[in-house]
Amino acid sequence: MSVRLVLIFVLLFGMIPVNAQKPEGKGGSSQSGPAIKQPVGPNGVTIQPYGLVIHGGAGTIARDKMTPELEKEYRAKLEEALKAGYKILESGGTSLNAVEVAIRIMEDSPLFNAGKGAVFTAEGTNELDASIMDGKTKMAGAVAGVKHIKNPIVLARMVMEKSPHVMMTGDGAESFAKQQGMTLVDQKYFFTERRWNDLQRIKKEEEEKQKPKTDKPSKQSSELRARDLPENRFGTVGAVALDKNGDLAAGTSTGGKTNKKFGRVGDAPVIGAGTFADNKTCAVSATGDGELFIRSVVAYDISAMIEYQARTLDNAAKVSLSKVKALGGEGGVIGIDKFGNITMSFNSDGMYRGFVGPDGKTTVKIFRDED
Repeated sequence: MSVRLVLIFVLLFGMIPVNAQKPEGKGGSSQSGPAIKQPVGPNGVTIQPYGLVIHGGAGTIARDKMTPELEKEYRAKLEEALKAGYKILESGGTSLNAVEVAIRIMEDSPLFNAGKGAVFTAEGTNELDASIMDGKTKMAGAVAGVKHIKNPIVLARMVMEKSPHVMMTGDGAESFAKQQGMTLVDQKYFFTERRWNDLQRIKKEEEEKQKPKTDKPSKQSSELRARDLPENRFGTVGAVALDKNGDLAAGTSTGGKTNKKFGRVGDAPVIGAGTFADNKTCAVSATGDGELFIRSVVAYDISAMIEYQARTLDNAAKVSLSKVKALGGEGGVIGIDKFGNITMSFNSDGMYRGFVGPDGKTTVKIFRDED
């Protein structure tokens, strides 16, 4: 068969791999690297790889805006979450358990915009969202707008495993939580001075904008720009995992946006937008401009590109984020595929992120220049 005929056959039957296709636009920073190193048994047989990837939100995260003490706190908490999840995976536990435990640790920390560290709505309350998905069964659970749930990721899993539904919201979700024996907490539990002050600063900025144009904005207001702080925009947390059985899982939890109104819900609890897992492809958790991640169906989009276009996980993540960027948004995603390849891609200035593989070595990063 001539070379020309071979080329025609390849083109007609789609045998040219698209893994190397470049993403649309400029893409973003990522930590892909090699696949999680596959352990080898005593007889030289390759053992199923396993690993965990986490994020604590993306956004304008610059070194000169963070004290050494605060940076140390963030790194320590991310490492704690990774180690807790790794312990479960290493002992043969499920990816679902690893994801839930890692997210619970971040929800319990005031550092992240989820659980304890949730930001305040315009009404001065805290509304939390979360979702989780099992890549083996394609079952999923989510909650949105809950106000008295200490660990929304736990309730999301209850919705998945103990109800016929996928998503529950507000009072109904909390009634279900009580029915399942979950103890609700007072809104005071979520109060942190840092988040409260952020709300007050944003409200002051709004007041300045409403003043007549003849009035000059205060110097303080022009310098604050509290709405642009990363914790007020993208402070979501998430985790994805692959266990020794080859099962994938993903989860995401958030406190929403500071000063949000009208019961706004972002992408975190939306299956296919902020969270998605499928054993055939990958597990993904997202963080960023929620409305645009919903419109771009980011988490599922990444899985679909892997399944239908044979793209690599990292390439698919960059392409999907480029679509968000084209709409004027930013953020990031973490993912792990069925082979143990990982991605920690983002198109913002930074993202709290980390991963751990079978060797138990944790890697934690915050800033863009660490890639």
